[in-house]
Amino acid sequence: MDKKYVDYAVLFKALSDPNRLMIVDMLSCGELCACVILEKFNITQPTLSHHMKNLCDCKLVSGRKDGKWTYYSLNEEVVKNYKAFLEEVTTTKENCICHEIICEEDCCQ
Repeated sequence: MDKKYVDYAVLFKALSDPNRLMIVDMLSCGELCACVILEKFNITQPTLSHHMKNLCDCKLVSGRKDGKWTYYSLNEEVVKNYKAFLEEVTTTKENCICHEIICEEDCCQ
């Protein structure tokens, strides 16, 4: 299996949670402190940390410490690559993976 499918599956998995999708939406407006993100949810700080770890592990979100606070922002390069991948796999093209399928019984004709 092509490594890109495995890599992007990790990103899709991280985005499969509604709270994480909302966090990404919040971060689309710019860098936010974890405390600001936490105010928008009815979750505990450890639960937020779990969500942020998922988003950071797939490199969609970057975190930086400033004293006792952690600030998060979207990794714009990963967002750009993710959009391009999604466009690639949802668009008809000559080099599509479906052209690699060989049907011995001509069932597709």
